[in-house]
Amino acid sequence: MEDKPIRVLACGDVEGKLSALFNRVQAIQKKTGQFDLLLCVGEFFGTSPEAENEWQQYKTGVKKAPIHTYILGAASQATVKNYPSVEGCELVENITYLGRRGIFTGVSGLQIAYVSGQEAMFEPALAHCFTSEDLTALVVPLINNSKFRGVDILLTSQWPRGVWQYGNNPEVNTKTCGSSAVANLAEKLKPRYHFAALEGAHYERAPYRNHTVLQEKAHHVTRFIALATVNNPAKKKYLYAFNIVPMKVMDPSELVKQPQDVTENPFARSAKDDTNRQKTSFSLAAEEEPPQQFFFDLNRKQGGGRGRKRPSEGEGRGRPQYHDGGGDRRGQPKQPRRPPQPSGPCWFCLASPQVEKHLVISIGTHCYLAMAKGGLTPRHVLILPIGHYQSVVDLSSEVVQEMEKYKSALKSFYKSRGERCILFERNYKSQHLQLQVVPVPLDLCTTEDIKEAFMVQAQEQQMELMEIPQHTDLKQIAPPGTPYFFVELDSEEKLYYRIQRHFPLQFGREVLASEAILNIPTRADWKECKQSREEEEECCKELRNEFQPYDFAWDD
Repeated sequence: MEDKPIRVLACGDVEGKLSALFNRVQAIQKKTGQFDLLLCVGEFFGTSPEAENEWQQYKTGVKKAPIHTYILGAASQATVKNYPSVEGCELVENITYLGRRGIFTGVSGLQIAYVSGQEAMFEPALAHCFTSEDLTALVVPLINNSKFRGVDILLTSQWPRGVWQYGNNPEVNTKTCGSSAVANLAEKLKPRYHFAALEGAHYERAPYRNHTVLQEKAHHVTRFIALATVNNPAKKKYLYAFNIVPMKVMDPSELVKQPQDVTENPFARSAKDDTNRQKTSFSLAAEEEPPQQFFFDLNRKQGGGRGRKRPSEGEGRGRPQYHDGGGDRRGQPKQPRRPPQPSGPCWFCLASPQVEKHLVISIGTHCYLAMAKGGLTPRHVLILPIGHYQSVVDLSSEVVQEMEKYKSALKSFYKSRGERCILFERNYKSQHLQLQVVPVPLDLCTTEDIKEAFMVQAQEQQMELMEIPQHTDLKQIAPPGTPYFFVELDSEEKLYYRIQRHFPLQFGREVLASEAILNIPTRADWKECKQSREEEEECCKELRNEFQPYDFAWDD
């Protein structure tokens, strides 16, 4: 069975003409059907008052992009102000800034590499420029993978210098056009499609080979397409529509088919050329430290320094600790900011009288562990912040760090019992963050089965779960206040859904309770699983004793 192609639109410099672009997209979709995503290269924002006023309409929700839109960062210093940081994030609903550089892998397996801005000509680089270190950071983790064959799509603002060699000539000044570093990048990443802009020109190069005939195994070809500016007076093409099946699911023989008009690789170099390579090209030297930045970047340490020392026995264990900051605690501010306070009674703030403390299993400095009331299984627990935080994206760095410690401890605990660890969070109609942690026996199903169950049940309810790379920080795709549902599998794969209108409150439980996973559909609603207080106390005591060897919060 052939995989369904992904329908993609690519666009050149938008320069703030958002309504013109999206009106055109809507007209195309009305005529040919819905596209899956829109990729914008070049300069997305404009600098005129009209462009800034138009952007405000999207920021305030008066207008909304009609398609999932992914954009590159600033290509000039004048538009840097529109991007909150070099990391990727959702700027407004349906418009996501990819980031300075990285890889975006969709649920379908489609792999998109991207580099924002222009090549830096001097150090320190300006905010709208990329450096050789950025390109090395992007390339090294990919080509170090023995299974790497290339990427599906490469997005850059600048053209690769010399891309016209052996091909049709573009209507640009070839003496000044393009970047050598981008050319080197394209040569290394072997994209099937490469889109660029900034030159105000439309150019579709004949496809070129990514192998040497009769000397190397056949590879797929690359199609380079440069796009013009939106609504340009010369009516040059600025939108390009295409279908693509991700490389990872294609039949290899189909992938490497060579079209009749294929040319030699414009970036192929002789040994002499390699020796004389310009300094602007990037190095893949072994001593370069491969960074961890991929789409929305991640696994970066947030905030400074180590967490505060755990409270010793008798130092108020069981309630939040607010120290005065005295003593030598490197990386900690002298007066830590108190967590936000609830506007009314909260069932989960540990200092609240409403908390059912008999369900508490472990108490750390910033987080605590509690047995889930009406749990799916006997070892179903919650990780909760001691202070009042609504969601993961609102947490301070020290709370995040301790939450990660609890996650790690629970994974080890479940593994010792032949179970895998599944986590999910619903930031919707909830006042206090509850990170649900559910163990699933290894012999019941695979991680792929669990992932498929979430995807299928989401589709059945007209919801689209998005897969994001394992090093992704939710803060970069879900600004504080955004309603969302989030799942983390034991493989560290993560699924995310931005809640639009209504959302089934028991969705996470329903999926895990389904016949395909735990096969306990009658336990999908926690209210149907409630126990007496005596039963809860007995179960919690047993669970507390089982978990104790893995509980870092116990003092020696």
